[in-house]
Amino acid sequence: MKVGYLVNTYPRSSTTFVRREILALERLGWQVHRFAMRPEESPLVDAADVAEAGKTEYVLKQGVRSLLPVALRWMIARPAKSAAAFRLAMICGKRGSGGTPGTGGRLRHLIYLVEAAFVAKRSADLGLRHIHAHFGTNSATVAMLALALDGPGYSFTTHGPEEFDAPRALALDLKLQRAAFAVAISSFGKSQLSRWIDPAMWPKVQVVHCGIEPEKFPAPKPMPSGPTRLVAIGRLSEQKGFALLIEALALARENVPGLQLELVGDGPLRASLTARAASLGLTGTLTFSGWKDEAGVRNSLAAAHALILPSFAEGLPMVVMEAFAAGRPAIATSIAGIPELVTETTGWLVPAGDAPGLALAIERLASTPHDQLVKMGAEARSRVLARHDIDTEAAKLSALFTLQISG
Repeated sequence: MKVGYLVNTYPRSSTTFVRREILALERLGWQVHRFAMRPEESPLVDAADVAEAGKTEYVLKQGVRSLLPVALRWMIARPAKSAAAFRLAMICGKRGSGGTPGTGGRLRHLIYLVEAAFVAKRSADLGLRHIHAHFGTNSATVAMLALALDGPGYSFTTHGPEEFDAPRALALDLKLQRAAFAVAISSFGKSQLSRWIDPAMWPKVQVVHCGIEPEKFPAPKPMPSGPTRLVAIGRLSEQKGFALLIEALALARENVPGLQLELVGDGPLRASLTARAASLGLTGTLTFSGWKDEAGVRNSLAAAHALILPSFAEGLPMVVMEAFAAGRPAIATSIAGIPELVTETTGWLVPAGDAPGLALAIERLASTPHDQLVKMGAEARSRVLARHDIDTEAAKLSALFTLQISG
């Protein structure tokens, strides 16, 4: 059977979970047509992402001269539905007119309407009866408007924190009401979606975890010996809390001789984070490595005693799953879905925004006997393999898709 996938920007280094999910569905026999509004602007690092880009149909790459006539012909042939879709777009645009990221005002929603008409037309051409959007932001908006324009049914996955930061501006209630079903990647995420629909509709929200490919994480490499070595992985943006991590690192260094941290990732805060680390005398303690492909991330995890995740806002981070699969415990902030994965036997949870608490967790890690760290890593691996095998999770989605398409 066929299904469409719709993402705003795809593929990109921060959304490898979407690629894994698509490939797992294809292993189950699904034909997946990838739609994206636009490609990633930055050069793709991972060869698997490069391959995905070649399989993806980019809506905005059509250009106005091609996109607009296709959309207008589709809409003119369906005047009543087009009028209803226009009204829906204007309602969503009014809600998003405050400039909340991922929303946009009425003009932006007119663009979404054109994109939706194109997606509806292409779905008809391809015989797609269902589209699944990733993120409850503009991709889900386009899917919702495509349905209003006589396109296929849709579902969408919310990740957080963006969707939960602005649920009304993103019209989550309208998207949930019109969707065949919605997916949350954690029980926390399900609770947040449940706030915006009537309790009678709660069964529509299903938990399907993001997953890892276990075969890419064979038997973990031995836990390293020597001074404490940590790795942090993520986009260098405000929500990841790396500025707080630098403060905690400066505190912990006083009590943890030889402490080392590798920060894997890049982003808008790199210059300010580098400057702050230098001002605290952390140049020899903290290494900024930039983005790495999946193999590089696995190597960095293998070289560390633990992952550290100081985030202020999250969904349920893939990096924790990858660290666990590599047999490494984690220090993480106790927010969103993280406590569903990180427990007292697999790591240390710290209140968000607490630099001294983060430093104390680093010190506790450093004082943990080597054999106990190995045991925690083994427990972490068992937990993630039981809960986040991508083939198991994709099978849940497959069942949901089958129910909608055959229903």
